[in-house]
Amino acid sequence: MSTRYLEKLIDEFHKLPGIGRKTAARLAFHVLDMDESEVEKFSSAMINVKKFVKRCSTCGNFSENDLCDICSNDLRDKSIICIVEDSKDIIPLEKTGKYNGVYHVLNGKIAPLNGVTPDKLNIKSLLERIATNDIKEIIFALNPDLEGETTVLYLTKLIKPFGITLTKIASGIPMGGNIEFTDSATIAKALEGRQEL
Repeated sequence: MSTRYLEKLIDEFHKLPGIGRKTAARLAFHVLDMDESEVEKFSSAMINVKKFVKRCSTCGNFSENDLCDICSNDLRDKSIICIVEDSKDIIPLEKTGKYNGVYHVLNGKIAPLNGVTPDKLNIKSLLERIATNDIKEIIFALNPDLEGETTVLYLTKLIKPFGITLTKIASGIPMGGNIEFTDSATIAKALEGRQEL
């Protein structure tokens, strides 16, 4: 039923993360229903993002300029750096409106079984930032899994000699969560991260 070109488009959509074969087919058929001008705008947007979006020279976040909007904002507190695994992790942190420091994107986390060693992460530029700027606090905002914890431990050993305050975002039971249905590891984290009232 499908043509060679349609099959190729389905294959390309299927390569995207989280897109199964059925969703890829649905997207491909949607493209067939689009006006040619809409398809051109869509493909142009993809080409332009590859051409013009690069990594911020300071933090590693995506930007169209040498410095991202956060690093170039003079109202941000440059003495506090929040370390994240990926650029997409910045979005939920920014949505809270509670953080006014800057970020550093590692572009992954230490995962030797997957071939991700410390030298493959954006660590060297982090250490240069710490050495050449007046940094007061480093906040670790990595996912609380084995690789995330390993990365935090590794970075802690490297940063401790600088005498900077090191903190980690709390993890535990989410707002509106139910203790009865929460796994034991999450409950343990919630107990460890308890705060004085």
